[in-house]
Amino acid sequence: MTTVDFITELFCRVHDKVDDSQKHSQASLYPSEVVTLALLYALSGKGQRAFWRWLVRDYRPLFPKLPDRSRLFRLFNSHSHYVDCFLADPSLIGVIDSYGIELLHPIREGRSEGQIGKKGKSNKRWIVGGKLCYLLNHLGLVVDWACDTANVYDGSAFQPLVDDVADQMVVFSDMGFEKNDWQPPNLRLCQRGEWNVRMVVETVLSMLTYICDFKHSRHKIWDYFETKVGFTMALFNILVQWHGFQPDDTGFVPLSIAEFSL
Repeated sequence: MTTVDFITELFCRVHDKVDDSQKHSQASLYPSEVVTLALLYALSGKGQRAFWRWLVRDYRPLFPKLPDRSRLFRLFNSHSHYVDCFLADPSLIGVIDSYGIELLHPIREGRSEGQIGKKGKSNKRWIVGGKLCYLLNHLGLVVDWACDTANVYDGSAFQPLVDDVADQMVVFSDMGFEKNDWQPPNLRLCQRGEWNVRMVVETVLSMLTYICDFKHSRHKIWDYFETKVGFTMALFNILVQWHGFQPDDTGFVPLSIAEFSL
């Protein structure tokens, strides 16, 4: 599949989910076009300027009414609510985990008054940035997500993700979600190595890290950072279901998005 074929099919899949009747009369792009571009931006793993140069140089004919760069990324923010259209339904069993995203090297912490990230630990090392928390269903699809600065405690900052599915899902988590005054009946705390079902979170993280360069971000404004995180969650759900789920002889459903790397 060529990149042009991929972008075309991605647009078709987005168009099936997004209502283009909500287009403003003075807008140059339809909502489905904006969402498609936002998903491509999340997939590329590039900064805003690098993505803009790549898009204009190679694929401008696919989007002839493309606005200027700053306007396009403001459109991504204003269309971020469409991310919810691509989230998966809850299942009986789910997994929740957090993931640190570096925005700044720790040695540069505090040098700028406009710093948006905070200092916290991720994978046993200090980072300055944000933290993504995501809830997966039994197939490994993203059901819900939230993000905050890297210094927050999982059990305090991301309680709503577990509480919102209290009547629908039994959620497995690591001990980072343990909290004395918060013990929801649908949360199962797992010691290290206790439940193999939690390995699905490592599979998802490895794909996002290597394909979308998701471990690092170059944003200086929180709204833009949060928008890219949301569209990355939507992108993962789209790509991992691209060819449908194909279980092997043992019933295991492998997840992969490697073939879509730009």
